This record gives sequence, C-alpha cells and structure tokens, in this order.
Amino acid sequence: MSTRIPRYTISVGVGAALLAVVLLPVVPAARHNFAQASQASSANAGDDASLLDGYRHVEVASVSDAMEKVTGKRAYMSHHMRPIFPAKFAGFAVTVLLKKEENKDPNALSGMLTAIDQGTTNSVYVMVVEDGADIAGMGGLMGTAMAARNFSGAVIDGGVRDVAYLQKISFPVFGLGIVPSTSVGHYRFGGSNISVVCDGVPVNAGDIIAADNDGVVAIPRASAAEVLKVAREMDFKEHSMYATIEKLKSIVEAVKQFGRI
Repeated sequence: MSTRIPRYTISVGVGAALLAVVLLPVVPAARHNFAQASQASSANAGDDASLLDGYRHVEVASVSDAMEKVTGKRAYMSHHMRPIFPAKFAGFAVTVLLKKEENKDPNALSGMLTAIDQGTTNSVYVMVVEDGADIAGMGGLMGTAMAARNFSGAVIDGGVRDVAYLQKISFPVFGLGIVPSTSVGHYRFGGSNISVVCDGVPVNAGDIIAADNDGVVAIPRASAAEVLKVAREMDFKEHSMYATIEKLKSIVEAVKQFGRI
C-alpha cells in the first residue's frame, strides 16, 4: 500500500520555501536598521535622562564653580533672579524673547504661547522680557500650561504674577520680582528657541538650566557632561568637609585636607 502526499501540502511547502527565499535577504537588514535607529534614540534619551538626574542632585553653587573651572566663563544669573518659593530643578531650555512695543495687535504674543505648547517633558521656559523688571512675563495660566506639559520650571528675566496660584500648583518659577502688571499691549513676541541673554547670561535652546535656592546657572549642552563631573567632585569634597570642620573645629585644616572652599 503506497502513501500519497496530498497535492495541497506540496504546494504550501514550495510556496513557503519560495517566500523564504524572497524575504530572507530583506527582513534581517530591515530589522537591523530599525534596531540601530532604536538603540541610537534610546542612547540619546538615556544620556539626557542621566544628565538631568545628575544636575538635579548636585548643588547649583558647585555647578557654577565647575562652569568657571571648565569653561572659564561666568554662567550664573544675578542675585536679582530669585524663586517665588523654595525650589530646585534642572531641564533643557526653551527660549523666548519679548520685544518692548506698544501695540493693539491681539496676536502680538501668540508665539509666546505656541512655544509653551511645543515644549516637552523636562523643558525649562527661559523668557527674556526687554526692560521688563516691572512687567509680568508669566502668570498662573502659562504656569498651568507648563505644568500640564511636565516642564521642569521657568526662568523669567522679568516679573512674575499670580504667585499664589503658581505656589498652589507647585510650579517653580525664578524671576526678577513679583508684579501685578501685564505684557499684553506693551510687548511683541520676538522669537523662540533662539539665542538670548537672560539676566546677563547667554542661553541657547537646549542648554541645561540648573536652579536651586542659591540661584540659576546655564550650562551649554556641549560642556554639560564635563561640568557635571567636576560639580559632583566639588560637591563630594564640600559635603565631606562639614564633619571634618566639626571634628577639628578648624576650617583652615579642612581646606588643607580637601583643597576646597
């Protein structure tokens, strides 16, 4: 008795073999390219997350010293730039410029708002208000939008208002002062994600902004990793010195041991 193999079984087998011949040279390459792109994207995201985590755990005073040591440049904002409540954050700069101009244009500040809606998690809104110490660059509405988009905080080279509401939603803002005024009708949007000078410090879009109760520092992205490394070393030495000073009752001896003041 002979065994017959059904015709459809043979057809399926041949078809599968032909399909494999056609697809095998293509699929692995496609998967390989996709994997490389995914790994690169993940690596960049991982680097960014690692940097921000580092800056969120190091003191801004150490970051300021490290910036001066690494780049030879002052990167800290003045004593006028203060938080509306005690805060610490780090994130990537989204820059905005407002130009002083009396107007009746209802769309004069639209770009300022669009910049917020285009921001992402870990953004820091860095706004420069020309001659704006007595003009509120932002208030509760803008702060609510930033908080909803998971911004890390805001730094305003100008005034801030609606501070009770910003405190209520715990959205951290640094500014030159608290004022009740408005920019509407007095200012025009001058650009976003451009180079600005915020309270005397150059800031580019994507720079890291680190802020705590000592003040605000802007770190160029290209120098961020090296600055963080040096800032961590400085932090470690300083924190180690406290116990030594208490034990020896001498700051002179502690400085001799650690070489840090």
